[in-house]
Amino acid sequence: MARSARQSKILEIISTNEIETQDELVSALKQSHFDITQATISRDIKELGLIKILSSESGKYKYAVVENSNQSVSNKYISVFKEAVISVKEAQNLCVIKTIKGMASAICGIIDKLNLENILGAVCGDDTVMIILPSNSTALNTVNKLNNLVL
Repeated sequence: MARSARQSKILEIISTNEIETQDELVSALKQSHFDITQATISRDIKELGLIKILSSESGKYKYAVVENSNQSVSNKYISVFKEAVISVKEAQNLCVIKTIKGMASAICGIIDKLNLENILGAVCGDDTVMIILPSNSTALNTVNKLNNLVL
C-alpha cells in the first residue's frame, strides 16, 4: 500500500491507542493489513515528526504528534489529507467531509492542526467528519479552504 495511506493509518492508530513501542505499532498496522517492517515504521515516525510523551491515563510513554501551534502543517499531513478525503461539502453552517473508510479520525486531527478560524468543534465517525461553524458563510469559506488543499 502507498506510504501516505500507511502514514494516515499510523496517525489514526496513535490517536486512538496508547502505542509505546515500534513493535506495537508494527503489530497494529499488520492487523490493519499493512505488511511492513520495523525499519519502515522508524522512517515513518521520523517523517511524521512523532514523539513519545507521558500518558496521563496509564503513566507510560506513548507515541504522539508534536503539538506546536507556531509550526505550519507539514506536507506529509497535506498528502494524507489529499489521499484520504473524497469530498468536502457545505450544509448550512456545517462542513461535511467524506473520507476513505477508517480515515475520518486522522483527517479530524489534521483539521485541528490547520487552526482554521471560526471552527466551533469537529466530530468524526468512521468515514465522515463534521465541522460545526457559526454561520452558513463561514461554513462555505471553510469548505473552499479545504477543497483548495485537495486540489
